[in-house]
Amino acid sequence: MDALIVGAGTMGRWFAGVIDEPGTTLAFADLDPEVAREAAETFGGEAVASDADDRFDLICLAVPIPAIEAAVERYAPLARSAIVDCSGVMSAPVDAMAEHAPDRERASLHPLFAPENAPGNVAIVDEDGPLVTGLRERLEERGNTLVETTPEEHDRAMETIQTKAHAAVLAFALAAEEVPEGFETPISAGLDDLVDRVTDGSPHVYADIQATFEGAEAVADAAARIAEADREAFEALYREAGR
Repeated sequence: MDALIVGAGTMGRWFAGVIDEPGTTLAFADLDPEVAREAAETFGGEAVASDADDRFDLICLAVPIPAIEAAVERYAPLARSAIVDCSGVMSAPVDAMAEHAPDRERASLHPLFAPENAPGNVAIVDEDGPLVTGLRERLEERGNTLVETTPEEHDRAMETIQTKAHAAVLAFALAAEEVPEGFETPISAGLDDLVDRVTDGSPHVYADIQATFEGAEAVADAAARIAEADREAFEALYREAGR
């Protein structure tokens, strides 16, 4: 099998590691040719121009969320057998792949972890076939757990597990003040650790998530309810949160 991975950053390289095995030839394309060359050197593959028209058995699109629909339209005609995306959103790419690659195997994957923390849970929506079946097997062989979903269920869940979670952690970081050494509780220390994990990522990736999925306003509204609550109302909100 020959495969083209469009987007040679951390997510594209994660996917390359999943399918890299004897008999698989890997190619990488990226808007930054040097990034594509580095990925190709890492996996013993080749770098190709992002505007090339070579065809491949499988094409994986590991591009940012705002670029995924255009990428599907651009690269779907070059996929002989299967097209896959790892963009982090599902409704848009699944619809685009159905439109532009209706006769090919299709899958949308979302690793629910940073690539450096692999393996873990991988949300998946697919139109099965031999290559996608093999991909599922490779994912599980590498220790991942496949989470079957629908595009709608996935994108709705992202509002809570990404947008709301990130907004809550970043809001704490922006509101927190310096305290003397030793003045931490298990709760505050845990939040500090979460802040470190979130802010160790790429700002543009988190900005894409916030722009794509709703939820941040709900966190702001909840914080306002807590801040404005009297004692009785606060206790009611506390109990509500515990449920």
